[in-house]
Amino acid sequence: MPQHIGIVGCSAEGAALCYRTLCAEGAALLGRPHAHPEVTLHTPSLADYVDCLDRNDLQGVADLMLASAHKLARAGADFLICPDNTIHQAMDRVLPHSPLPWLHIAEVVAAEAATRGHRRLALTGTRWLVDSGVYPGALQAQGLQWVRPTEAERSEINRIIMDELVPGIIRPEGVALFQQIIARMQREEGCDAVVLGCTEIPLILSDANSPLPTLDSTRLLARAALRRAVQAH
Repeated sequence: MPQHIGIVGCSAEGAALCYRTLCAEGAALLGRPHAHPEVTLHTPSLADYVDCLDRNDLQGVADLMLASAHKLARAGADFLICPDNTIHQAMDRVLPHSPLPWLHIAEVVAAEAATRGHRRLALTGTRWLVDSGVYPGALQAQGLQWVRPTEAERSEINRIIMDELVPGIIRPEGVALFQQIIARMQREEGCDAVVLGCTEIPLILSDANSPLPTLDSTRLLARAALRRAVQAH
């Protein structure tokens, strides 16, 4: 049997997209219709995560992630993924105490960027994520450069993510703003791809409407998890 995938969820939209990707794309790897690995998802209240992030309480974030990890281990999961870039800030506090191994979303994205031949990436996501070291370490390990949006752009991106995308609201104005920011980073910063470093951003951006090629962290993580689960088959 393929390995059992445990999803440590944070926000509903990102976790749902990851789950749907696992289920929709599993059949191609397993070679029969409707097939996918066993999947279990656990998430506490998003408000609990946001409270910790607002206080910069990374130990609190880690405690929430570990609580999910232990519940997923008891449910029979073989390894874990977290379709939320922002809370990966706490991963160094999680891994030493985790009952199961993890795939790291930024490492998956960085490896894919290197495979595709990209060199200089625009980094988008929540303010917590963009200001953190989650992606710089993973990108540097692959010899890649990265550029953060300006302070004003970070604020607008964060507002759209938290006030619109996380509650499942999609507005044309939000899409247009993302496109403008990415186009500026291509034109002025020399970026050759954009990291969709929030798992809700793929709800509004893809290669079809982005000025730059996209690195969809949500689906890339799900596909890496599928490969790992099926390789154990």
